[in-house]
Amino acid sequence: MKRISILAMFLAAVTIFSTSCGQSDYLQSVQLSALGATAGGSYNLPGVDTTLQLQAMAVYHSGKLVDVTNNVTWTVTTVGADQNGNPLPPYGPASVPISPNGLMQGLAQICTWTDATVTTGTTTGPANPPIWDYTGYYQVIANYRQFASNPIGVGVGVVASNNSPIGGCGPS
Repeated sequence: MKRISILAMFLAAVTIFSTSCGQSDYLQSVQLSALGATAGGSYNLPGVDTTLQLQAMAVYHSGKLVDVTNNVTWTVTTVGADQNGNPLPPYGPASVPISPNGLMQGLAQICTWTDATVTTGTTTGPANPPIWDYTGYYQVIANYRQFASNPIGVGVGVVASNNSPIGGCGPS
């Protein structure tokens, strides 16, 4: 009986020490991205009721990634202005709301893009095809537990650009 108890204790100790080498896994950071958009590129809501799916991933010390999009709170601030130099509408249900599952939607009638001006010979005007530059954007951060994600910028192109020769507003 004594031999079985010692063997059981030995096996329990080996099990404890062999899992994660005695170290616990812990949250290291939160990464925010936009699905279906080019990583590192420009994010845009191109038109009325268009959406952009945001995804927040918890990054653990072991390298494990866990989708926590449904468990984050969002911090959204405005940066810059619209194409006319007016302040951007504040984040909220009437401008660019984000649903609890991370779906951001363009509702506000604004354009946060301008077509770059180019000079050809002696003529200066909007580029054709357009070369889009931000005039402003919504900076989004996902907050999970005590961690804030990397920020991403989202432009809004819900109305036509004032200076694009082909119409529209921003990249589509």
